[in-house]
Amino acid sequence: MRSESSPSAVREAARSAREVIELLEVLWNKGRDTTSPAPVSTSQLRVLYILERDQPMNLRTLGDVLGSAPSSVSRMCDRLDALGFVERSPSSSSRRELELRLSGHGETYLQELRARREAALLDVISAMPPAERTALAIGLSSFCLATEDAADPGGATDAGTTPPVASA
Repeated sequence: MRSESSPSAVREAARSAREVIELLEVLWNKGRDTTSPAPVSTSQLRVLYILERDQPMNLRTLGDVLGSAPSSVSRMCDRLDALGFVERSPSSSSRRELELRLSGHGETYLQELRARREAALLDVISAMPPAERTALAIGLSSFCLATEDAADPGGATDAGTTPPVASA
């Protein structure tokens, strides 16, 4: 059950969340740009998350999930294929389609990216008092649930948008 809040309290919470997101963007990009041999765009990273969750997948299905035109999805996958992050192979169900899969290199990239991000967060979160870490974990879990509810009332979630939140 959610408690009622004043509009000013809700606006203040939204402003605080925006500030945190901006700080996270700096942390994410700092780690990704300085240590990654092949940084990918946010859109390409989203494709990697989607493929990690639901592979194999054909281009049409990926385009539907992304809400993007087939030509845009194809170009994005061309770039990811050139980087060695995705693999294309003939579909097992249709000779006319190709299946996309995350390659071993793509899996390693995501693992290393997550490790760098978690290390950056660990430095900041470990400096917080334990009670505030607990409150943060509870708040982030609630935020993720609200995001899922707002994004898709039907129950399906989009890859990469609502990562699980561990307890403090």
